Amino acid sequence: MYRSGGVMLGLLAALQVAVQGTGAMPCQPGFTENEYNVMTADVITEGQFLLKVDFVDCGRGSGLRFESGDPADFRIEADGTVFAARTLQLSDGKGRSLEIKAKDVKSQEHWLVHVNFTQPKQVPVILFPRHSVVVKGDGSVNRVKRDWVIPPVNVVENSRKQFPEELVKIQSDKDKSNTLRYSVTGPGADQNPNGLFIIDAISGILSVTKPLDREHIPNFHLRAHAVDINGNQMENPIDIIINVIDMNDNRPEFTHQIWNGTVDEGAKPGTFVMTVTSQDKDDPNTANGMLRYKILSQTPESPSSNMFTINSKTGEIITVAAGLDREKVPQYTLIIQATDMEGNPSLGLSNTATAVIRLLDVNDNAPEFTREETVPVILFPRHSVVDQGDGSVYRVKRDWVIPPVNVLENSRKHFPEELVKIQSDKDKSNTLRYSVTGPGADQYPNGLFIIDVISGILSVTKPLDREHIPNFLLRAHAVDINGNQMENPIDIIINVIDMNDNRPEFTHQIWNGTVDEGAKPGTFVMTVTSQDKDDPNTANGMLRYKILSQTPESPSPNMFTINNKTGKIITVAAGLDREKVPQYTLIIQATDMEGNPSYGLSNTATAVIRLLDVNDNAPEFTRETFHGEVPENRVNVIVTNLTVTDKDEPGTPSWNAVYRIISGDPDGRFSIPTDPVTNEGLVTVVKPIDFEMNRSFMLTVVAENEVPLASGIHRTRQSTASVSIRVIDVNESPNFDPNPKQIKLEEGLPQWSRLTTFTAHDPDRFVQQSIRYSKLFDPASWLEIDPNNGQISTIAVLDRESPYVKNNLYNATFMASDNGSPPASGTGTLQIYLLDINDNAPRVFPQEAEVCERPEPNAINITAVDGDLNPNAGPYAFELPNRPSDIRRNWTLTRISGDYAQLSLKISYLESGIYELPISITDSGNLPMSNITYLRIKVCQCDHHGDCVDMERIMAAGLGTGAIIAILICIIILLVLVLMFVMWMKRRDKERQAKQLLIDPEDDVRDNILKYDEEGGGEEDQDYDLSQLQQPDTLEPDMIKPVGIRRMDERPMHSEHPNYPIRSAAPHPGDIGEFIHEGLKAADTDPTAPPYDSLLVFDYEGSGSTAGSLSSLHSSSSGGDQDYDYLNDWGPRFRKLADMYGGNDD
Repeated sequence: MYRSGGVMLGLLAALQVAVQGTGAMPCQPGFTENEYNVMTADVITEGQFLLKVDFVDCGRGSGLRFESGDPADFRIEADGTVFAARTLQLSDGKGRSLEIKAKDVKSQEHWLVHVNFTQPKQVPVILFPRHSVVVKGDGSVNRVKRDWVIPPVNVVENSRKQFPEELVKIQSDKDKSNTLRYSVTGPGADQNPNGLFIIDAISGILSVTKPLDREHIPNFHLRAHAVDINGNQMENPIDIIINVIDMNDNRPEFTHQIWNGTVDEGAKPGTFVMTVTSQDKDDPNTANGMLRYKILSQTPESPSSNMFTINSKTGEIITVAAGLDREKVPQYTLIIQATDMEGNPSLGLSNTATAVIRLLDVNDNAPEFTREETVPVILFPRHSVVDQGDGSVYRVKRDWVIPPVNVLENSRKHFPEELVKIQSDKDKSNTLRYSVTGPGADQYPNGLFIIDVISGILSVTKPLDREHIPNFLLRAHAVDINGNQMENPIDIIINVIDMNDNRPEFTHQIWNGTVDEGAKPGTFVMTVTSQDKDDPNTANGMLRYKILSQTPESPSPNMFTINNKTGKIITVAAGLDREKVPQYTLIIQATDMEGNPSYGLSNTATAVIRLLDVNDNAPEFTRETFHGEVPENRVNVIVTNLTVTDKDEPGTPSWNAVYRIISGDPDGRFSIPTDPVTNEGLVTVVKPIDFEMNRSFMLTVVAENEVPLASGIHRTRQSTASVSIRVIDVNESPNFDPNPKQIKLEEGLPQWSRLTTFTAHDPDRFVQQSIRYSKLFDPASWLEIDPNNGQISTIAVLDRESPYVKNNLYNATFMASDNGSPPASGTGTLQIYLLDINDNAPRVFPQEAEVCERPEPNAINITAVDGDLNPNAGPYAFELPNRPSDIRRNWTLTRISGDYAQLSLKISYLESGIYELPISITDSGNLPMSNITYLRIKVCQCDHHGDCVDMERIMAAGLGTGAIIAILICIIILLVLVLMFVMWMKRRDKERQAKQLLIDPEDDVRDNILKYDEEGGGEEDQDYDLSQLQQPDTLEPDMIKPVGIRRMDERPMHSEHPNYPIRSAAPHPGDIGEFIHEGLKAADTDPTAPPYDSLLVFDYEGSGSTAGSLSSLHSSSSGGDQDYDYLNDWGPRFRKLADMYGGNDD
C-alpha cells in the first residue's frame, strides 16, 4: 500500500518571501543562516565532514573564534568546517542538534547558531496487489487478484534536493521466495524524455534524476514491472501516476506592454475605460496562478492622484473621480501591476505594464470674443540734426537695437494673430506701403508671417513649432505709393518660445546591462539616456530619472539605484546571487520639468540587468558512493559515470568540473575525463586489470571546478565521493612463457628428433581448464607438436641453407587453446637457431670467363662459393684434375689466397672457341668436402687492350634484342607492301584484259552477218556466253561503249576520234533483240552518224559461224535466190550496204 504525506504548499511558497529593504544597510556581523539543517546517514563515522558555517565578520579578521557546543561529538575548525569527533548513531530517528558559537576575542561579543542533524525520510512503498482465496460452492478454491487504486505520487517542481531523489518503493510480496527484478516503462523512463525516472532493479526504489518543470510536463504515467532473474513476468504491471506539484516560479506576463485607451473628457465616475490582461504559466487552480491588479502610479496627478481605479480580478479600468478636462490634462499614464499569489505582496511575483488613457474632446467651451489688444510698435530709426560749428548742419540716422519679438509655440489664439506694428515717422507726410521679406514671409516656409501694407501690423497666420524652426529673421520695408524706398529696411527677429509639448524619448526602449553576481554596493552597471526635443535651457528639456519598479524584488526591492541626472545605474545592496535571481528587470522613468511629476511629461524604458556568473558554488557529488564493474583486461572502457551538481552557469569554467583520484589507484589504472556536455566524470580504465590480481577497487575521487572559487566565498572548493569498482572475470588466453622461445640446434637433425617442450599456462588460476596445442605456422613443414604436452619434434631434416631460414633463425608459431566458455587461445613463437655443419660442397665462381688466344698477362681470377659458414667454408684448395692430360698442359692454376686463385694459359696460343675446364675445390670443414665444377671459358681474338673483338661480340655489342626486333618488324612491313603492290598490279592487268578482248583476224565479223537460224549448230554456237551481249548500266565516256562488250581490236584508233553523242543506256539489260532494236533506232535518228564506209563495231558473237557473209542469213536449206528487197526497209545504213554489195551481183 502506498502512503505519502501531504505537500506543504504554503511552506514551499514561504521560501520565496522577499526581504523588504529600502537600500544599502550597514554591515551587521553574524551567521549567514539563522539555522542549519543537515541530512546524514544513520551512522556518522569519525572525521566525516558534515557542513561549513558561514559568518560575516565585517572586517574583524583573525579576532573571531568558533566553539562547538558538544566538543565530544563534534569539532569545528577555524574556517567554520564541522567534522564528527567520533562515530555517532542516529538510528533512533530523533536526530541530533548542535549549537555553534562565534566569539570575538577582543570585544567578547558572541553569536549563536543551531545545527540540526536528521536522517533521510523513508520512501513510501507501493505493493503489487495481492491474491485472495475464494471458496466456490463445489468446494474448489481459486485466487482472485484485488485491484487496488494506487494514489498518485506528488513531486514538487524545481526541487533543490540531492538527485537522484527517491520517490517511492515498488515491492512485490513474491520477493520473499523469488529473486525479482523491477523496472519501469513509459514517458520519462524509457520514452522521451528518457531517463527522468530510474528504478533500482533489486530494491525497487523509484527515483527522479533531476528537477521537474510542471509548465513543461504536468504529470507522468509510468508502468512498474516485476520479473524473475530469467525474465519471466511475476506480477501484472501496475500504473503509477506522478503529478508535478506547481511552485510559484513564473511571473505574470501582460498581453501588451503598453495599453492604449480613451475616455471622454468630463466623463462621470464609473465610466469604463479599458481592460488590461496578463497571463501566468503557473497552475491557475492554485494561488500561484491567481492574479490581482492594481494601479501603482498615475501621471499627472491632476486634478487628483486617483482619477482611475482597476478591478483587481478582471483588470477593468474605470473612472472614479470627476474633473477630466482635456484642455488641462489631455492624457494620463497609469503604471499597472499584476501580482500572483492572489496579490500577496510578500509571497507573490509581479510585473508591470503602462496604460495610456487619452481624453477625447467634447464641446465644453463656448466661443468668446477677445478684446483688441494694443500691439507693440516698431518705429523706423529717426534722423537727428547735428551742428558742425561753421553754421552748417547735417542729419544723422540713429541706429536703434530692435528687441526680438517673442511668440509662443503651439498658440491657440485666433489667427492671424497680431504681433507687432511697423511704423515710420514719414507716414504723416507721405502715403506709405509696408512689407516684410525673409524666411516665413516670402521665403520658405511662405506665408507664416503677413503684414498689413497700410497699417504695418505684422501677424502670424498659424501656430509655430519651436522644434521645427526656433526663430525667424525678417526685414521690414517702407515705400511710397510709387514704390520709392522711404526708409532703410530694418531687421525683425521673431523668437519661438518653447512650450513643454514633447515627452522624453529614451535612446533605446530596452537597455541591456551586466554585473557580476556578488558585486559590492556602488558597482557601476550601465547608463541609460533619453532625449527631449524641448528647449534644454528651460525646465521643459531638463530631465530627471528614477526607477519605478524592480523585478524580482529579491533579496531586496532596492538592489539598484539611478543617478537622477546622468542615468547611471549602480548597485546599492549586497546579495546579488545569479543562482537565485539570474536577471533583474527595472522600469526606468524619465520626466522633464526637472522631474516634477505634476507638470512634467514622462516616458519609461526597460533595463534588463543580467548577473554574470562567478565561481561561488563548488560542484557537489549527487551521491556518496558510485558503483561500477569492468571485465578484466579491457581498456578504454567507461566503468561508471560520476554526476555532480553545480549551481553556476552551465558551460562556463565556473561550472565545468575536473575529477581527480586521490586514493585507491596506486598503479594509475583509471582516469576520469569530463564529459563536456553533461559535466559528468567518466571513470575509464586505461591499463588492463587482472582479475586474479585485483578483484575490486575502492577509489576516492574529488571534483572541483576548472577555476578556483571567487574571493570571499567561504566554503569547500571540492567534493569527495567513493567509487566501488568490481572486476569481472573473463576466460583469458593461455600464455606461452617465454614467448618467443629460442633454442639452438645443429642443422641436419634426422626426422622424428625431439627438439623441446613449448608449453603455455592458463592465467585463470581459479578455474581448472585443460590446454591443447596445435601448429599455427610452420613454413617449411619441419615440425609437429604433441597436442597434450607441447612436445615439439621434427618431421623433416632441418636445413640452415633453406630460404625459410633468415639469419640462421627459423620461426614457427604454435597455438594453445583452453576449454573454457567461450574457449580462448594464445600463440607462441619458437625460434630455432640452426648451427652450421659442413653439408655443402664449394663451387667455382664465376662460372664463365674470357681469355685471349695468345698468352698475355690477362689471367682469370676465380673464387669459390660455399653455402656453409666458417669454419666449414674457406680457405679453399683449388686444383686442376690430371685427366684429361691437355688440361694441365694448356692451363695453369695459381693460388692467390685461401679464397682466390688465378687461372691462365700455359701455352703460347690456343684456338678460339668455348672450353669447359674442370676445377676441383675443397673446403676446410671438419670432414672436408670436395667438388669438381666446370668453368666455361671463351677463347677469342683480342685487341691491343686485351679485349675480345670477334664478330659475335661486335654483333652482340652493336645490336641488342630491341634493335633486332625493330629490324624484323621493318622487314615484315616492307614485304607486306611489296605483296600488296604485286597484287594490285595483277588486278590491274586483269581489268585491262577484260576490256581488250583480243581475237584472231579470222574471227573478225565486221563485214559478216552471222546466221542465227541455221539448225544443227555445233558446240561453239550453243556454248556461247550471252552475258557479254547484255547492255551495261553505264557507258565508258572515252570509248562510248560498254565495258566488256565492245571489241578493242578495231584499228586504227585515230586521235581525231569522232565525238559521238553518248547513247542512253537500255532501260533494262535485256535480250539481244531489244538491244539491236534500240541500237538501230539510235543510229537511224543520229544526224552525226559516221559515214557508211567507216568501220562499224559489232558485239562479238563468238567464232566458228558457218555464215561467210551477210548473204548467209537465209536458211541453209534454201537453194534458190533470195529476194533482198526487204533490206530496203532496214534504214539508210543497210540500204547503203545493199547498194555496195548488191551491185556486184549484177
